[in-house]
Amino acid sequence: MLAEYVAARAAARNIHYGWIMAGLVFLYSLFASSALGVPSVLMREIAADVNVSMGELSASQGLRFALFGLAAPFAGGLMLRYSPRKMLTIAGSLALAGLLLTALMTSRIEMWFGLGLLLGIAPGLTALQLAAVVSVRWFTTHRGLVVGLLNGSIATGTLIFMPLGAWIAEHWGWRVALIPSGLGLLIMLILYRLLGKDRPQDLGLAPFGETVVAPVTPAPTQNFAAISFSGLRTASTRLVFWVLALTFFVCGISSYGLTSTHFVPFCGDLGFPLVTSASLLAMIGIFDLVGTIGSGWLSDRFDNRLLLAIYYGFRGLSLIWLVESNASLWAMSAFAILYGLDFIATVPPTVKLTVGTFGRDMGPVVFGWIFAAHQLGVGMMAFGAGVSRDALGTYGPAFLLAGVMCLVAAAAFGLVKRPAATVPA
Repeated sequence: MLAEYVAARAAARNIHYGWIMAGLVFLYSLFASSALGVPSVLMREIAADVNVSMGELSASQGLRFALFGLAAPFAGGLMLRYSPRKMLTIAGSLALAGLLLTALMTSRIEMWFGLGLLLGIAPGLTALQLAAVVSVRWFTTHRGLVVGLLNGSIATGTLIFMPLGAWIAEHWGWRVALIPSGLGLLIMLILYRLLGKDRPQDLGLAPFGETVVAPVTPAPTQNFAAISFSGLRTASTRLVFWVLALTFFVCGISSYGLTSTHFVPFCGDLGFPLVTSASLLAMIGIFDLVGTIGSGWLSDRFDNRLLLAIYYGFRGLSLIWLVESNASLWAMSAFAILYGLDFIATVPPTVKLTVGTFGRDMGPVVFGWIFAAHQLGVGMMAFGAGVSRDALGTYGPAFLLAGVMCLVAAAAFGLVKRPAATVPA
C-alpha cells in the first residue's frame, strides 16, 4: 500500500512516519478550520442573498456552535472506539457536504441543514482531541511540540482565511469565497485516506522516541458515550481536572469567544477600516502559529504548570493593556503580535498535563471534557460581549473582565501538583 511505501522511503532517509502523520493532520486541520470559519465573516452577504434576517442566520450559527460543543466531549471516546482515521473521514465528509450545501443554498431549510447542522456536527467529531490522539500515539519525545504545531494550524487557518474569504467575497461573491477552503479540505481528506494510519504499530513502528514496538491495546467494546462518561467519572475525582477545566473555560472566554467574534467590530468602534481590522485579525493568526508551536517546544522542556501560569498572566495583562492604551495603529499592531503569540499557547501544556495525569488512552478522552469547558466559555463570551456592547456602547468592560479572569486562572495553578508520569514524557 501507499502508506507502507512512503514509510519505507522515509525510514531510508531517517524520517519517522510520525512526522508525516503530523503534516497530514496539520494541513487537514488548517483547511477544515478555515472551511468552518469563513462563513462567519460573510454573514451580511449570505443574509442578503438568501433573503433571511441576520437574527435567523445568527440562530443557525448558534445551532452550529451548540452542536460542536455538545459533540466535542465525545470525540475522544469516538476515536478510541472507532479509530481516528474513521472519525476524520466522517468528520471531513460531513464538513464538505455542509460546505457544498451552504455554497449552493437558496432556502432557509438548506441554511439550517448545511450551515447549522452539518457544519456543527462535523468539527465536534474530532475537535482538539485529534491533535492529542495523534501526538500521544505517534510521539514520545517532542510530543508537546507536535501538539503545538497541530493546534496552531486550527486557529491560524481560521484567522487567516477569514480575511481572505472577505476579500474574495468582495470581488467575486460569497459563494466563491468558500471554494479555496473546500478544495483544500477535499485534497487533504483524500491524502489522509491514502496515507493516514491509526497507530505506528500499523506500520511496524514504535512511537518516535521509543525503540520497542509495544503490542496494541484492544479497542474498547463499550459504546463511545460510555467511554467518554467513564473518563469524566475518573477525572472528576482529581483536583487537577477541575483546575484545567476552569482555566480552559477562561481560555475560551479570552480567545475565540472574545477575539474571533468581536475583535473586528471592536476595531471598528475605534475608527479602524474593515480591511485594517481584518488584517490585524490575520496578524493574530500568523503569530498564533509561532506562539503555539513555541509553546509546544517549551512544554517538552519546562514545568507545564508554570508555563500555563505565565501564559494566562501574560494574556490577562495584554487584554487590560489593550483597553487602557491609546487607539493607534501602532498600539493595535503591538497587541496583535503579543496577544497572537499567546492566543492558544495554553493548549500544548494543558494536553501534556492531562495525558501525564490520566494516561495515553484515557488522556485524550478526559481532554474532551476539558475542551467542552473551553467551548462553554467561547459561547458565553461571544454572547455576553455583544450584550455588553449594546448596553454600554463599548467593548471595554468585556475585554477588561476577560483580562482579570486570566489573572485569576494564572494564580489557580498554584493548586496543582506535578503529575506522576503515567506515560512516557
